[in-house]
Amino acid sequence: MQTDSDKQPAGDTVSGTGPKGLALLTAAQAGDPQALAQLIRLYQPDVRRYAMRHCLLSDVDDAVQEALLVLSRKIAAVRMLSAFSGWLFRIVQRECRKLGRQVLRLDPFEEEKLEQYLARKTTDGLRAELSQALESLPAHYRDIILLRDFEEFSIKEIATALDESPAAVKSRLHRARSLVREYLLGDSALE
Repeated sequence: MQTDSDKQPAGDTVSGTGPKGLALLTAAQAGDPQALAQLIRLYQPDVRRYAMRHCLLSDVDDAVQEALLVLSRKIAAVRMLSAFSGWLFRIVQRECRKLGRQVLRLDPFEEEKLEQYLARKTTDGLRAELSQALESLPAHYRDIILLRDFEEFSIKEIATALDESPAAVKSRLHRARSLVREYLLGDSALE
């Protein structure tokens, strides 16, 4: 269940209808790069908090980056300051869903099958299956998933801890997630 704090940014940023917010938005729409940079700096913490609630943990940074990139490209599309925060959070929500589908390699038409599969499982059942999926992984894959998705290490921190290149960490993380996905959502799971 979403609360009002999920829908709107925290704090008194540009989301208010005050003259500062209006002036900043107007200047950014007119092409002022400094106003746009300030707008992005002001909204990044709020966008990140929103993404933390709506994205898979591993997708938060990508969703925030994509949303702020869309903001910079389409700022002129905002007609009213009061609509700005809702517009921005819808972008974040859309990015979270898009990235979630990419991670699970789901066809959008199969989402209904996935929802039905998840509805048949209890929370404890899902936890047990996830635990079994992680235990089935070779140690080097299991460690990288635990560091990234449970301990919330950055790719750089994992690379340093494991004495690997960031590219090798990303590759291993991708393969580990693929193996977990196959374990959890194998052909028989979605039928």
